[in-house]
Amino acid sequence: MEHTYPVIMAGGGGTRLWPVSRRDRPKQMIPLIEERTLFQTTVQRLTGLVPFERIMVVTVEEQAKRLMEQSPELASKNYLLEPAPRGTASVVGLAAAVLHRRDPEAVMVILPADHFIRNVDLFHLLVRVATDVAEKGYLVTLGIKPTYPATVYGYIQRGQVLPEKFNYPAYRVLKFKEKPDEKQAKQMLASGDHSWNSGMFIWSAAAILAEIGRQMPKLKAALDKIGAAWGTPAQAAVLQSVWPTLENETIDYGVMEKAENVAVLPASGLEWSDIGNWDSLFDVLVPDEYGNIVVSADHLPMDTNNSLVYGNNDDRLIVTIGVDDVVIVDTGDVLLVCRKDQASKVRLIVEQLKKSDKTNYT
Repeated sequence: MEHTYPVIMAGGGGTRLWPVSRRDRPKQMIPLIEERTLFQTTVQRLTGLVPFERIMVVTVEEQAKRLMEQSPELASKNYLLEPAPRGTASVVGLAAAVLHRRDPEAVMVILPADHFIRNVDLFHLLVRVATDVAEKGYLVTLGIKPTYPATVYGYIQRGQVLPEKFNYPAYRVLKFKEKPDEKQAKQMLASGDHSWNSGMFIWSAAAILAEIGRQMPKLKAALDKIGAAWGTPAQAAVLQSVWPTLENETIDYGVMEKAENVAVLPASGLEWSDIGNWDSLFDVLVPDEYGNIVVSADHLPMDTNNSLVYGNNDDRLIVTIGVDDVVIVDTGDVLLVCRKDQASKVRLIVEQLKKSDKTNYT
């Protein structure tokens, strides 16, 4: 593990958890489900795995100060700042270029800042084994056993067990499909040989740079310029001039769907959630006897079942009568009410607000 570098991606906006998650305080920065923020929890999850000085964070400049305040154990030099959001392909590429210059043998552990993982011991085991697999040249992902035909996740089709011997099952990936339609998702769920893509990847910096070069040559050329200038007086100028020319693309669509030499480690025991929308809180918080979850609110229910009530403080009484399967979020300046099965559409409201005269609510 001496060449292993976790890279936390912490620059997202978290629009599907609006109105609690806002432009100036996105979901990874707020104590959404416990006293610590999701970012702090992600950092602490790495305790005992690698030294803090090897943990990297990629974010945008306007979020960096607050992230540094939340985790002072991380050195400021370990924050890589995007001049502007350009998608996760550029995030991964920037970290790979910088780390490869720092350590040619670097193995990266790509971690979104907004995940919830209950089984930390299994997480440590998976990262250790995945590092061993990555050192053999594979691009490694952690696969979650699907429980329903989700269309918001990527799907990974498992092939044969890898020929090398590892301390945990590792399989060759036959196919990587990002965000299928409902029909495809149902077929993949029924097949029994597909996993959800967790969004956590482990690979050597050299291997992912080579794959980016094969599939996204323009991005690779830009990364070569950035990497060559990194640590020199020209670093800031080169980054500012090159970054705006990059396409906005994810690592999933831009690289992983057509990547070669990909491996997957089954990780269903992680008790994982990406906290993608309000409905996902039912996966990580314990409901009462009626299936209701109440957070930071004084809730008086009557004939209310399987609902989420998320408040701004415990001093405001929220009363519900005769409602089932709803999400109620009260932030003081915004009240959101929607059905649980419509929670993923919250991001569409944010897009509407951005186009209106109500941008102050975003």
